[in-house]
Amino acid sequence: MRQLTALDAQFLNVETATTAAHVAGLAILDPADGAVNRAALAELLLERLHLSPALSLRLAAVPLGLDHPYWAEDPAFDLGNHLFELTLPAPGDDWQLADAVAEIHARRLDRAHPLWEMHLINGLVDGRVAVYTKVHHAAIDGVSGAETLATLLDLTPDGHLKRRDIPTASADRLRRPAPRPTPVPVPVPVQVANDSRAPEGVPGLAAMLAGAAMRTATHPVRAVQSVVRAAEDLDAIPLAAGIPGAKLIAKAARLVAGDRHDRPELPSLAVPRTPFNGPISARRHLSFGSLSLKDVKNVAKAHGMSVNDVVMSLCTSALRSWLRERDALPEAPLIVAVPVAIRTAGAKDLVGNQISAMVAPMPTNVPDPKERLQAVGSVMGRAKRRFALAPATWLSELCSVLPAPLTSLATPAIFRLAGMAFPPINLIISNVPGPQFPLYLCGGRVLSYYPLSVLTDVSGGLNITCFSYDGMLDFGIVACPERMDDVWGLLGHLRTALEELLDERVGDEFRDGVGIDLVAR
Repeated sequence: MRQLTALDAQFLNVETATTAAHVAGLAILDPADGAVNRAALAELLLERLHLSPALSLRLAAVPLGLDHPYWAEDPAFDLGNHLFELTLPAPGDDWQLADAVAEIHARRLDRAHPLWEMHLINGLVDGRVAVYTKVHHAAIDGVSGAETLATLLDLTPDGHLKRRDIPTASADRLRRPAPRPTPVPVPVPVQVANDSRAPEGVPGLAAMLAGAAMRTATHPVRAVQSVVRAAEDLDAIPLAAGIPGAKLIAKAARLVAGDRHDRPELPSLAVPRTPFNGPISARRHLSFGSLSLKDVKNVAKAHGMSVNDVVMSLCTSALRSWLRERDALPEAPLIVAVPVAIRTAGAKDLVGNQISAMVAPMPTNVPDPKERLQAVGSVMGRAKRRFALAPATWLSELCSVLPAPLTSLATPAIFRLAGMAFPPINLIISNVPGPQFPLYLCGGRVLSYYPLSVLTDVSGGLNITCFSYDGMLDFGIVACPERMDDVWGLLGHLRTALEELLDERVGDEFRDGVGIDLVAR
């Protein structure tokens, strides 16, 4: 039995008619002479489902929403609710694939079942196939998502052939036709447990109500503790950092808590207005492409920086170019949130989130690409030094301030209002490290893996995520079309930004408008 944390539950609370809170990945595979098919995927999933708890657990709600839900085994698990297949019309190019995946990505997961789906997509150019997988953010974060993916992959093309025979009951489910997924209405019902038919591992109705009553009674004390702990990072929290005296309050809170570390001060976190900030719609557009990891490492080595710093610089330059093309480049730097994994070895097998975030200004207002790169390195270095001294927990602390019933009701309205009036950040940029060797799914080699993440009213209508795999950096960009009209253009600017740093002769004045294709697999 495990109850969702306040942070996990918040990913459920943010879901509305315009927000779907799942993370996803799009894998492009060599078809291996037809070995990658629905039957093979179904067989693989049922064989390895036990290796990833997030794939077999569903939500069990506390009556009347008085407390956070629990994770429970699904006694009626049916793979037909999770595995789907479609075929693109000819020619099956990347734009068609992106449109098809964007439509699936915009749909919310059905909370009556374990919160994941896998879609096999046929009909791609050159006979390739794609596998799109999405899992709710309440169940996984970036690191645990990568670990979940790893349970389904093999180091050799024949690794999937070495598994055991599948039981008859599972084989029956393989033959069940897969229904076409439909949009899930909001609010989505969650099964409520009771004494007589409580799901396995979940307390009965009386125990749930007793636990909810106890936590409600003690919540004021825990809320005060969360506020005090969050105050230690007040100068690093978006919006709160702009409060007069925020730095002095944060220092005082750290002294009270006995923290004597001299943390580096952060620059201003005032958020400028951009076209991609504001309330979002239910539609999604996306683009994907790859850059050479070797080229990025060469730039990092030449300038004494980390690969992540170079990735952040590429994103900064691409955003600058995209905004300049539309005469929408603000004078102030964009404010970016960078998710950071804080999952410990002891929490490796836990379902849910072990994450925090660094918030930093990205120097989109610096014209020269080399100066911009150095500025990104300086800003990120300061943010990382501060995080290393005391990993920020303000994200989970803020989610714990309000009681569970009030949080579930208030979150959608708060997010919508913040997106309209005072967005705390401009966007989220995430870089997830992956293996630098080829992996195989049902015998087919994974050629690329493009991560796709969440859009909310608060975080804006644009998200950039990249995943390093087998010598490449695979970028997935998700956007709200009402906020960003050309998601493929931003992807092109990423490649141009790398060209700038590889060729010192290229100046800022020559960059905009130059279209260079992304590296092809």
